[in-house]
Amino acid sequence: MLYIVLVLVLAALGLLVTALITASSLWAWVSIGLSVLAGLILVADWLRRRRRSAAPAAEPEAAPAEDVPAEEPASAATEAPAAAAAAPEPDEEQTTLIPAAGDLGDPADTPEPPAAEEQSDPGEEKTSEADIAVLADLEDEVVVVDEHPRYHLTTCVWLGSRERIPIGVGEARQLGFTPCDRCNPDATLVAAHR
Repeated sequence: MLYIVLVLVLAALGLLVTALITASSLWAWVSIGLSVLAGLILVADWLRRRRRSAAPAAEPEAAPAEDVPAEEPASAATEAPAAAAAAPEPDEEQTTLIPAAGDLGDPADTPEPPAAEEQSDPGEEKTSEADIAVLADLEDEVVVVDEHPRYHLTTCVWLGSRERIPIGVGEARQLGFTPCDRCNPDATLVAAHR
């Protein structure tokens, strides 16, 4: 069907060029007519495909054999040819709009999201003013997670498989990150440096 439309459009283009060269309006009108015909064929093809794809979805599922009453076998026999006529032809290629999982190289089964308690940010560790003064001069490395306000020790259980960004503890505090109350990085780092 698309080949016919392509031929009609090319013929219309040729006739348009001919109309421009010869300055004859007849060829221009014939070119416009061919273009309209090509458009009508495209619309008719689109409607036909839409009806064909909507027909199988609109049909109810066939009832199991034991559920069909004895007085309805004639109607079941007439439905079978209608269903066969509505089904797409086997040699006609169908377009897949959404590929199945795994078709694009992605894993078929996606990992489960973390539990609700793991998704929320941990609380903030309470740090004394004396410890904050010690931490300001330290360059020990802690890790942060993008889009989360806490910094952590690398052994923090909350991190799990999240992507970590290493950063100095002094720099983390300057950037506004606060310590995690699960791994207590401030208390651990201050105790290691005393």
